Amino acid sequence: MDKNTIIAIVLSVIVIVVGLTIQTTFFPPEPVTQVETASTVMTTGTAEEETGDTATSYNISDVDWDSGIPGSFVPVKEAASDDSFTYETGVFTIEFEPEGAAISSLKLKDHLDDGEPVEMIFNDGTSINAFNMYAGNGTTEPIDAVFDYSINGNEVVFTQQFAMIDDNGEREDSTFTITKTYRFGENDYLFEIEIEMLNSENEAIPLNYNGYAYTLGFAPQLGPSFDTTPDGNYTYRRFYIEKDGKKSTAKLKNGVYTTDEFVTWTALAGKYFSVIAIPDASRYTITLTETENTSIPLESHMYYSRPAYKASMSSDTFRFYVGPQLKSEMSIYNDAADNGFGLSDLNLEKALDSSSWLGWLENILKWLLSFFYSLIPNYGVAIILLTILIKVALQPFSRKSMESTSKMQALNPQMEELKVKYKDNPTKLNAEMSELYKREKINPLGGCLPMLFQFPIFIALYGLLNKHFELRGAVFIPGWISDLSLPESIINFAPLSLPLIGSDIRLLPILYGTSMIFSFSISQAGTPQSGMTGKFMKFGMPIMFFFILYNAPSGLLLYWMVMNVISIGQQIFVNKRRQKKAAEGPVIAPVQKKTKKKK
Repeated sequence: MDKNTIIAIVLSVIVIVVGLTIQTTFFPPEPVTQVETASTVMTTGTAEEETGDTATSYNISDVDWDSGIPGSFVPVKEAASDDSFTYETGVFTIEFEPEGAAISSLKLKDHLDDGEPVEMIFNDGTSINAFNMYAGNGTTEPIDAVFDYSINGNEVVFTQQFAMIDDNGEREDSTFTITKTYRFGENDYLFEIEIEMLNSENEAIPLNYNGYAYTLGFAPQLGPSFDTTPDGNYTYRRFYIEKDGKKSTAKLKNGVYTTDEFVTWTALAGKYFSVIAIPDASRYTITLTETENTSIPLESHMYYSRPAYKASMSSDTFRFYVGPQLKSEMSIYNDAADNGFGLSDLNLEKALDSSSWLGWLENILKWLLSFFYSLIPNYGVAIILLTILIKVALQPFSRKSMESTSKMQALNPQMEELKVKYKDNPTKLNAEMSELYKREKINPLGGCLPMLFQFPIFIALYGLLNKHFELRGAVFIPGWISDLSLPESIINFAPLSLPLIGSDIRLLPILYGTSMIFSFSISQAGTPQSGMTGKFMKFGMPIMFFFILYNAPSGLLLYWMVMNVISIGQQIFVNKRRQKKAAEGPVIAPVQKKTKKKK
């Protein structure tokens, strides 16, 4: 087996290993488009047996009182106002909607997006609002009756009376009241939603649709907003579940995940922010959905369906954490003394994203990055210093790889002679090549295998720099790299959009790709690289990674570009030293003449 074939096989194995690792770790499959969810089905009284007939769906709150649909319910009185209003805490600015007692906007005061508070509810104005209620286990038509409201200190209380529609389509005399209370802490990213039901008669609350009373949902999407469907890499939305003390990823099938098991919480997580739903002790049916068939790029919903009531009054309490993915903000709900709600052992910090098998390494690198930032308060400089430190730590592996490559290059003339001499006898050629490697004490894989030890660090850094919260809004070079968590841009030609690159010309990917080509050129100096293998390694891989990383966060590309530049400097030094030794030639010791001893 000749040298070029060996190199091709080794490099192919490395590319495949790295590619599969990156694919499975950072590029999960795209969510499957959701199938149409079940409509809300109204039945009279208790849940009925399913039949083969197709059920009819409708909005239960828009029913004509004189010709109502049996089994539905309607508001008894007209609310004072349906105008939206704003409520603020130390960390939130919230816009409430009396229609449905829902929230249309929730902004974080202390976290900015383009200079404005981050919007945590991604809604284009046409989708449903967050924290709506639905009848039974429905998820398509929210209860859009207008509620009366009052603000009592840290509570926003919505109230409305409803009456059922009987079998004759008439409104029943008895009523029941829904009271929906939002309860906030002054500086907590967690708040409570308490839903109270009270029947005017001493009978079970008459909400029973398919065995469920109501559903509380978060929709349509966790902010901030984005322009394209999350690709699972630089922008994503993921569902997590904490159950029995263990966190797991919800596996959606056809865009839907459902469970009747008791869970501690469910989370919808992005790179930097999360919404985490924490139910009370009731056994809810939880439904998580994703769909791309909407007016925004992707909708991610969480629904909690409450079983039908058996009493005339009841109260359910849900808690929602809506805020940054920062351990300092999440872990305070593990100790009742640290938060305004007296909660403990919620383990919300488990919703933080990290490489499952390299989280410990990410934490070490995060500490080092924070340390360098404390010395020089610029995260771009901190990334460069961290890169230099990593390069120094990996120097033994890099040196061994470069030395092995240099030895292989030095043997190139002898290998070419063997190829010519045994061009018609491959078996003999392989035997002679093996003997040459053995005689010169060279491992043909020595230049590549040390790279395998570097991959865990590269993967951990990828995870860290791709989602480190403190990089949000961090400026490196004003006017060029103004946010290390986002891709930089030197030219924007929107609304024109080009395939693969979009509407921006980015300098960092160009510099990164160029540095890869130059690095390969100098590392293979003196080694003939012909054919498709050589051309692919020199140009194909840089071009491939150019497009893969084109929209990568600038902090991540800054690290890889600096790493390439340092490697280029090392390789130039090694090449010059090799050339100098070659020019000096072998050192021949002088022969000393023997002198005869005088008698």
